[in-house]
Amino acid sequence: MNIHNIKLVIEYEGTRYHGWQKQPQILTVQKVVEESLSRLFNESIKIQAAGRTDTGVHAKAQVVNFKTHLYLPHRAIIYGLNAYLPEDIRVKSAEEVSLDFHAQRSALNRTYRYAIYNYFFMSPFYRNFVWKVPFSLKIGLMREASKFLIGEYDFSSFQAQGSFTSSPGRKIEKISFFKKGRFIFIYIKANSFLYKMVRNIVGTLVEVGREKITPFRIKQILEARDRKYAGPTAPPQGLYLVWVSYSR
Repeated sequence: MNIHNIKLVIEYEGTRYHGWQKQPQILTVQKVVEESLSRLFNESIKIQAAGRTDTGVHAKAQVVNFKTHLYLPHRAIIYGLNAYLPEDIRVKSAEEVSLDFHAQRSALNRTYRYAIYNYFFMSPFYRNFVWKVPFSLKIGLMREASKFLIGEYDFSSFQAQGSFTSSPGRKIEKISFFKKGRFIFIYIKANSFLYKMVRNIVGTLVEVGREKITPFRIKQILEARDRKYAGPTAPPQGLYLVWVSYSR
């Protein structure tokens, strides 16, 4: 019997979910997607994801893969799965890939976007999708500070306390800033990320933008390898997983 390895690209609004990873008695994105896939394929489906987003975090292009014995045309997977899924989770694409493809291990890098609304007043319709920062921010200083984070380093200072990993070493390839009206978007591209690493970096860069700390202080925080020296953790609702790159 043939085995099919299916790759999906999914987007979701994470507001009502307790993150991606499946947990007992808790509503998570993985739980909902696996249950919907199992109904569609009429077998127990387990999925692998490119990254584990936290509670309240969103995704524009989360990549997952799963293996199944049942063949379904790609269009049938997309339409069928979206019929079972709630409206805050959508499948954007489906394709069959080689059996050795793994959404997490095969990924070359991941890109996250963080959205800041930089004004004292904010429409309630934005509240689940941005971080309202009512203080004036100097993007030039934030951009200067971010240059100290580019490269391969020990990012322990930007890892959430109490989290465990085999190695805190990560490689940030690029950090970009874009301003559109009252919105400030920060894009961070890296091979992978530590727990709450992006949100801790953003929170620290905002302190630089407020002139609470100097850009050079980022280098010292990085070298300290201790979370207590970095800035506050930015809230989850402004964070989006926007892209995962693979070799093909």
